[in-house]
Amino acid sequence: MILPGEIREIMNTVLIAEKRAQANVISRREEVASTRSLLNTAKLMDENKTLYKLKELEYMERICENVGNINLNGNGDVLTQLAGILRSST
Repeated sequence: MILPGEIREIMNTVLIAEKRAQANVISRREEVASTRSLLNTAKLMDENKTLYKLKELEYMERICENVGNINLNGNGDVLTQLAGILRSST
């Protein structure tokens, strides 16, 4: 079927608008799923202190990958000292 030029442009515009709307719906679904996942993770970490500590260590590991030197003294828990250094530098 061959459409006149003006009608073809209108049909193309409608098709583009529909595709953009579909893409927006998909993006919103992904955002909601991501937010729900973050909420579930936060609830788990709130209920389980060991899980929270593991996540904290994971973040400290990431930060320490970008640090040249860290000086710690021999007194006390090394992880507690490291966490204190990282907290005071933010």
